[in-house]
Amino acid sequence: MALAHMEFRAFVQALKDDGDIVEINEECDPNLEVSAIIRKVVESDERAPLFNKLKGQNENGLWRILGAPNSLRSDPRHRYGRLARHLNLPPTSSMKEILDKMVSAKTTPPIPPKIVETGPCKEFRLTSDQFDLNQLPSPTLHQADGGKYVQTYGMFIVRSPDGKWTNWSIARAMVHDKNHLVGLVMPPQHISVIHRMWKELGQDMPYALAFGVPPAAIMASSMPLPDGLTEAEYIGSMVNSPLELVKCETNELFVPSTSEIVFEGTCSVTETAREGPFGEMHGYVFKGDSHFMPVYTVNMITHRKDPIMPVCACGRLTDETHTMIGPLAAAEIGYILKSNGLPIKEAFSPFESQVTWVALQVDTDKLRAMKTNAEAFCRQVGDLIFQGSPDPPFIGYFSSVMTSTCMTSRRSFGHSPLAVAPSWTSIATKMFPGSLSFRT
Repeated sequence: MALAHMEFRAFVQALKDDGDIVEINEECDPNLEVSAIIRKVVESDERAPLFNKLKGQNENGLWRILGAPNSLRSDPRHRYGRLARHLNLPPTSSMKEILDKMVSAKTTPPIPPKIVETGPCKEFRLTSDQFDLNQLPSPTLHQADGGKYVQTYGMFIVRSPDGKWTNWSIARAMVHDKNHLVGLVMPPQHISVIHRMWKELGQDMPYALAFGVPPAAIMASSMPLPDGLTEAEYIGSMVNSPLELVKCETNELFVPSTSEIVFEGTCSVTETAREGPFGEMHGYVFKGDSHFMPVYTVNMITHRKDPIMPVCACGRLTDETHTMIGPLAAAEIGYILKSNGLPIKEAFSPFESQVTWVALQVDTDKLRAMKTNAEAFCRQVGDLIFQGSPDPPFIGYFSSVMTSTCMTSRRSFGHSPLAVAPSWTSIATKMFPGSLSFRT
């Protein structure tokens, strides 16, 4: 029997068993209607919606949509139940237990993946003349979005030209035309680092984009792990079991064998197109804010029967961009600070800051023994986090180097009073870092 953290289809069943899914069997339009329902769900902590009938589905069910796959639940006893199910933890787990699980693999040997001959993701194969991305039910998530954002909760798989580093990551992408996507490839993200390697060779970058991957994999792919670390091995260590991977049909990459849907192709190192605007995780969309980004050619789609496409409709609190990006980056920050001998007990990114802040729980006795002051300590914290790099690994996660730190020996982080959410969110998303001026 498949385990929920190792197969997305089993994860969906686990949520059903938890009473945490509502199935919608009436036809819904992926053009804003689906997103409107998802946004209602995430802003009220309701059950995850599973859309079984979408306008534009093909005869093999390509595809259904699961919204809010990793958002919060209203029941305080199961507040983080969906995150916990991603990691084979009880739905009653605390955020601390979830983050501890995520960093547990740092102190254990990596477990390489297991290569298998085939898997459920190979049930159906569509060549480039058999599909039109414009006709498939790719969702338009926000009214001002620049296109249909098919990729919000899938996993890009790319490999360095020398084959030594395979990176799994989440980066958004929108439909460009019948057989092409355009998506974010921005430094310092690892997908950009590897794309630059291929560009230096003058060769397009092979890629796979897998949707509905093992939930443990999507969690790790959103974590800012060090350069050169292969996520598949890290995940194996984290769950104490090798992931099963299967080779792509059109390139030499390997994808989780139980993936719901897989796009295969190449990412151009020369051709770009406009990407965006897109409703951001901070709750804003800046109309006209688009950028030229690389074009992805989709040469083949493989998928399971009646596949499920997980979708994140990001915006105001609380969706996957808040429950995953901020806390997982904060967990990595906490690990770095502890490893360098700082008296940090816990690190967390409060949801109410739209995950632009990091709050640190500090051992004040040890802090006093350091004979430092708040400014010097914060400077030390910032220097360790950003490491003096021109492309610091956390610059895409948090608004600025911390100039003040919440220090306490008693409070445990993971659940802040929602009563302060509006004011915190306003300060976090409208104040210019390092000043007292606000964006209006």
